[in-house]
Amino acid sequence: MCGRFTLRSVDRIRLALGLINLEDIIPRYNIAPTQPVITIVSTEEAREMMWGLIPSWSKQPKPIINARAETLDDKASFSESFEKRRCLIPADGFYEWRKAGKARQAFHIRMKDGRTFAFAGIWDRWRNNETTVKSCAIITTTANEVLEPLHERMPVILPEDKYELWLNEDVSPAALKKLLEPFPSDQMQSYPVSSQVNYVDVDNEDLVKRVDAEVGTTPSLF
Repeated sequence: MCGRFTLRSVDRIRLALGLINLEDIIPRYNIAPTQPVITIVSTEEAREMMWGLIPSWSKQPKPIINARAETLDDKASFSESFEKRRCLIPADGFYEWRKAGKARQAFHIRMKDGRTFAFAGIWDRWRNNETTVKSCAIITTTANEVLEPLHERMPVILPEDKYELWLNEDVSPAALKKLLEPFPSDQMQSYPVSSQVNYVDVDNEDLVKRVDAEVGTTPSLF
């Protein structure tokens, strides 16, 4: 799964897609569910949405932060969005926790060269009377060798040369599902970080600094 992530720059994504309206951002080190995140919905448009997808038909706004790749095309919560409303969610790292008894050790996962990348995502629009909420979810797949010691799942990270394909409305869901594979582990790394990341109100660069392994408290995602 993916329950927290980081984003310090969108320059690489902007260059890869030629997105004019993707503006510079304030660096974020502890992006959590239900918070606003940058989503790219086409090669010409970036929007801010809530992280935690609410299907348009839902009677109650219960956010879903992750969508399993294996059930995207047959689960009611995701199938229409997968077919019609796909997006990229920029990041430069994410967090995962390794169980240590009843507690958990936080780890930061990133590219070895520190580059920005994009999660594969889906989005939807939920309305209730005068309220409209645009929201998104990060797609997950089976873990690669870097993530396996920490968790059985990982977010889908798309190669840059597949960004436009993912956003292309004319590509079939069957073809797109082939993209939803674990990212090559030889390009990624993980290392232990402070348990301060467990607290959603903490958001500073110390969170991504390597520390000696410590036993932290169980994280609260929201």
